Amino acid sequence: MSDGTSAAGIEGARRTVGEHPYGILIVDDESAILESLELTLGGDYHVFTANSGEQGLEILEREEIALIIADQVMPGMAGVEFFEKAIERNPSAIRIMLTGYADIGSLVRAINDGRIYRYIAKPWEPEEVRLNVKRALEAHELATENTQLAAALREANDRLRAENLFLRREVERRYGFDQIIGSSPAMTRVFEVMEKVAETDVTVLITGETGTGKDLVARAVHYAGARKGQRFVAQNCAALPDTLLESELFGHKRGSFTGAHADKKGLFEIAHRGTIFLDEVGETQPGMQVRLLRVLQDGEIRPLGSSETRHVDVRIIAATNRDLPQDIADSRFREDLYYRLRVVEIHLPALRERPSDIPLLAHHFLDFCNQKMGRKIQGFTNAAMDRLTSHSWSGNVRELENEIERTVALAGDADSITVEMLSEHIRGAPETSFSLDWVVPGADLNASVDALKRQMIREALEKTGSKTRAAEKLGIPRQSLQKMMKRLKLND
Repeated sequence: MSDGTSAAGIEGARRTVGEHPYGILIVDDESAILESLELTLGGDYHVFTANSGEQGLEILEREEIALIIADQVMPGMAGVEFFEKAIERNPSAIRIMLTGYADIGSLVRAINDGRIYRYIAKPWEPEEVRLNVKRALEAHELATENTQLAAALREANDRLRAENLFLRREVERRYGFDQIIGSSPAMTRVFEVMEKVAETDVTVLITGETGTGKDLVARAVHYAGARKGQRFVAQNCAALPDTLLESELFGHKRGSFTGAHADKKGLFEIAHRGTIFLDEVGETQPGMQVRLLRVLQDGEIRPLGSSETRHVDVRIIAATNRDLPQDIADSRFREDLYYRLRVVEIHLPALRERPSDIPLLAHHFLDFCNQKMGRKIQGFTNAAMDRLTSHSWSGNVRELENEIERTVALAGDADSITVEMLSEHIRGAPETSFSLDWVVPGADLNASVDALKRQMIREALEKTGSKTRAAEKLGIPRQSLQKMMKRLKLND
């Protein structure tokens, strides 16, 4: 055995692993051949020699070998048998066979069973041996790198799968039903409908004022259903002009309009087998409403600039804060699209309609802000909570969340939130449901009742923004409200 350190050999022939030369095992029953090959390769590599297959296997057990050179014909264990056993011990080592016989059958067996890199015919030229060994070790180095890269890739994929599973579970937890706070009768009804529709693929229309949590409900329905493993894609229809919205939803072909430099998939295709959430769907224009209707009816889309239709399997959840029946009456929204979207409607009550939920929400947001900002505020004084529950909250849950976040940010070292820490418009006098301006001195009962009706109708319209919601708040049919307004001479 020899540890060569000379610079002999062809340029670049020295191959090392780290700071150590590659290990080469030479197995031959002729001592002269062993000495010749050791002399040829010893200057560049760490050479081990063995005069039998059995001795070669022992060396393989204890040494790090990158390349094996073995004679084809040896007494006892032949070259092919030795290579077969060597593969079991060191499958990554490159194998080269020496042969002095033109036995094609043996060579074929050696190639198939011994999986040799190549064979070298006797007699050989030293430069030929060096060149073959150099190329073989380069192949070994490349194979080793590929194996390491494949292992690293498998490890990265396993890690990504684990992270994706964790993130999916975290998303499902974040958007679970228990993250929607409320125990009032109105919210109990909402939860009951959500649980039922989550088990199906029906189209859902979520209605309610701005800030009531329509996006959160849409995500909760998706992540509680059979499509939770697929994508949830959201688009605010009011955020883009009609042309850009069409491209965003349905995609486009290259050159279909100025700036379309490449084909682009639309959100309906991206959400295939998942859910698409169309927020503020009431803001869409008539042309877009026709295209949405086609998706709902046929499950087909056509990208801008394309003549081909594509089928998509998508659950559609839409949301709006508009009075769509009134928009239909005003010819702003298609009636057929409305009924396609409103297979099931989930109406989210305004926060002022469920004041019993305000303490729950306030404490929920307080806990979140404490953790986020490192505060230790214990709760609210009775006076502060009274102000919160009596406020009308025109911005609904979102406004309450922002108020709590602002208050916690400015609380300093306070232990609890007091009235003085609330915003000025909330600190004011508690709001009443209606004023007493309707009282007409000296009027008879009928005139006073009509004055009260006018006052209640005006306030209901101001708070809800639509006749449909005002009628619901007043507890009467919409047609009755319209007749009453006409009789009381209230302007539309």
